[in-house]
Amino acid sequence: MADVTETTPKSPAATENKPIKVKWYRSVFYNATILGLCSFAAPGLWGAMNSLGAGGSQSPYLVNTGNALTFCLMVISCWLTSGIVRYIGIKGALFIGTVGYAPYSAGLYLNNRYGVEWLVIVGAAFCGISAGIFWASEAAIAIAYPEPRNRGRMVAYWLTWTRIGQILGGAVNLGLNVDRNQAGKVSYTVYIIFIALQATGTLVALLLNRPSHVQRSDGTPVQLTIFDNPWQEIKATTKIFLTKKFLFIILWIGQGVYSEAVFFTYNALWFSVRARALGSFLSGIVAVICGNLLGLWLDQHQISLKKRSRRAFAVIMTLQGAWWLWMTINVTQYQRTQPTFDWSDPGFGRAFGVFVFLVSGFQLNYNFSYFIISQISSSPQETIRLAALLRGTESAWQAISYGLNAVPIMAAVGGPYINFGLWGISIVPAWLIIKDFGVGGDKTDVESHTEGPVVSGKDEGSD
Repeated sequence: MADVTETTPKSPAATENKPIKVKWYRSVFYNATILGLCSFAAPGLWGAMNSLGAGGSQSPYLVNTGNALTFCLMVISCWLTSGIVRYIGIKGALFIGTVGYAPYSAGLYLNNRYGVEWLVIVGAAFCGISAGIFWASEAAIAIAYPEPRNRGRMVAYWLTWTRIGQILGGAVNLGLNVDRNQAGKVSYTVYIIFIALQATGTLVALLLNRPSHVQRSDGTPVQLTIFDNPWQEIKATTKIFLTKKFLFIILWIGQGVYSEAVFFTYNALWFSVRARALGSFLSGIVAVICGNLLGLWLDQHQISLKKRSRRAFAVIMTLQGAWWLWMTINVTQYQRTQPTFDWSDPGFGRAFGVFVFLVSGFQLNYNFSYFIISQISSSPQETIRLAALLRGTESAWQAISYGLNAVPIMAAVGGPYINFGLWGISIVPAWLIIKDFGVGGDKTDVESHTEGPVVSGKDEGSD
C-alpha cells in the first residue's frame, strides 16, 4: 500500500509547463473517445432501451420498478467510489463499472420474449451496484483529464457518445418496427443486439490511460489522486455533501434528472411502437447538437466566466420552464382522452415535440452540471468526491422518479407536475451558487488545481 506523501508547492517558475508533442494514444482526445465508447456501450445503450419507453416493454410499470432499484443501489455505490478508487485506481473502477449493464439487458430480453419478470429485478440490482461506480468514475475522468480551457468541449464530446447509443438504438428499432403503428412492445431482436454491444464496453475500458500517463497539449499533468484510508474518504465525501456549495444545487440536479423517467414513460404511454423508435432516434440527434453547442459556449474564454455561466444558466432554465408547461398541458388532456399517437395522426407534432425537447434539456443539464462541479472543486481529491456526490444525488432523484412512475397515476400526470414544481423551486438556490462564478477573487475556469498538496493514491503502474 502506498504511503501518504505530500509534495511541497513550488514556485510558479519551477512549476511552469511547456507545450509538448503528444502521442495520440496518450492524448486527451483519445481518452475522451475511450470514455465515450464505454459510455456508449454501458449507460448509452441503457438509455437507448429506456428511450423506447419502459425499456421497450408494452407496460412501463415493471421496468420502472427495476430502474428505481437500480438507482437506489447506485446511491450507495457512488458514495463508496472514492474509497474503491484508492485500491483499484480510476481505470479499474471504470472497468468494474461496465459489467452490470448486460445482465440488465438480459432481464429485459427474457421479459420481452418469455414474460420472465424476476431477471428484470435481479438484472437491475447488478446494474445498480456496478453503474454507481461507473457513473462516479466516468464523471471524475471527464472533469479531470482535459485541459481546463477545453473542458466544456471534451465533456460535450464524451456525452455525445452516450446519446449515440440512444440514436443507434432508435435507428435499429425503427428499422425493425417501421410498420407497427399501434401500441405494444418492441422486437426482442433489439435486445440481442444491445446485449452484444454492451459486453464490448468492459473490454474497451481496459484501453483507458491511467492519469499519470495522459499527455495534455499544454504539458500540465493530470492530477486525480485520493487519500489512502477509505473511511477517511467516506467522511470527507459526506462533509462536502453538507457544504453550502453542494446543498444549494441538490434541487437543481433533481429537476434535471428526475425528468428521465417522466419523458421516457410519456413516450411509452402515448405513442405507437414506431413513433417511440422515431422519438429515440430523433431526440438523440437534437440532444447531441444542443449539448455540443453548450460545450462550445462554455469554452469561449474570451468571454468572461461570469457572463458565460449566467447566460447558460438563464437559457437552460427558461427553456426548461417552457417545456414543462407544454408537457403539463399535454398530459392533463391525454389523461382524459387516452390517445395513442402515430406519426400519421393529427396532434402528433404537439405530443411528440415536447419529448424531443425534454431529452435535449436533459443533455443540457448534464453538461452544465459538470461545468458547475469543475467550478466548485478546489483540488483533485475534491473533484473525485464531488463527482461521486453528483452521480449519487442524480441516482437518488432518479430512484424516486422511477419509483413514483411505477404508479399508474404518477406515470400519467403526477410525474410532469412534480418535475414542473422542482424546476420552479430549484432556480433560486442554484443561482446563489452560480452568481459567484468569476466574481471577485473566485477561481477562474482556466486554473488546473496545481497549487495544493498532492496526496498519493493508487500506484499507477503500467498500462
